[in-house]
Amino acid sequence: MSGSHSERDKKMRFMVIVKATADSEAGVMPSEEMISEMTAFNEELVKSGVMLAGEGLHPSSKGARVYFDGDQRTVVDGPFAETKELIAGFWLLEVKSLEEAVEWVKRVPNPTGEQSQIEIRQVFSPEDFEMSDELKDREAALAEQIKAQQAAK
Repeated sequence: MSGSHSERDKKMRFMVIVKATADSEAGVMPSEEMISEMTAFNEELVKSGVMLAGEGLHPSSKGARVYFDGDQRTVVDGPFAETKELIAGFWLLEVKSLEEAVEWVKRVPNPTGEQSQIEIRQVFSPEDFEMSDELKDREAALAEQIKAQQAAK
């Protein structure tokens, strides 16, 4: 038998990225019908135990970018021109595979009602990196500290 039980059951995290549109960048809020459809979908995600987080983002006009060049930092306020490259919202899902994430995303109500796309990207886990036991312990301590802070809110 290949792989241990824990490897077979290991869950992966995926960021599901909703791309911006001209409307989302203009600050046009979704209709109540769309909010209702998305809420029903989110309820399914939560009930199944796969949703870790999910939020919509304000338009890039309310954001900034920090550019790095060696020790230099340059801040540029939004808005940013390349709408199709911007993010309007996201989910963070914990599932067993990319295929499972794809199956969930295929069920998302079309965010624009027109032609649109949603990107799915796996999130790295500490196990994906080669690091010393000391760094692994520090990473684990940070994760526990974040959990404690969230629980205290």
